[in-house]
Amino acid sequence: MALIELFHVVADHMPVKAGQEIIEGDFVKIDSSTGSLVICDTAGEKPYGIAGDTKSTSASGLPATSNSSQGAFVNRVSDSFDETKASGKLTVYHSGGRFATNRYGTVASTPGASLYVNSTGKLTTTAAGANFVVGTLLTSPGAYDSGVPGIDVNGSLTLGNYLEFKLEV
Repeated sequence: MALIELFHVVADHMPVKAGQEIIEGDFVKIDSSTGSLVICDTAGEKPYGIAGDTKSTSASGLPATSNSSQGAFVNRVSDSFDETKASGKLTVYHSGGRFATNRYGTVASTPGASLYVNSTGKLTTTAAGANFVVGTLLTSPGAYDSGVPGIDVNGSLTLGNYLEFKLEV
């Protein structure tokens, strides 16, 4: 469960709605009743951007190798998996960029394919609803090099299967 920021244009921060379970890499929208961020829950809708923080009670949003329960990186906040606890705000990337993520649903393996948001806030190549394009697939899902010495990928341990995409919201 993770988002790897390779290049981004805008790293914004906005209030996040209480009670939300958002993992870094999920797409978020603005809640019309509160003006705060919530996870996208309708396939094909237009998101505000992609979450750069995790607000969870049970799961880390940090990249992890298969040999580590803590992940390749360790949360530096003292509030378990809620990186929004101190400020009540969530980092949200929008206005373009290039990212790698393992937060995706059904994805075709064709680079250049249009990406949409499914009903759980994850990337998909399946158009639905308003068919709002949120990105372009750059690499099909596959083992992602962690940089930690090992034997999985290019002399490193793998972070698992990730895809790279160009953000277009």
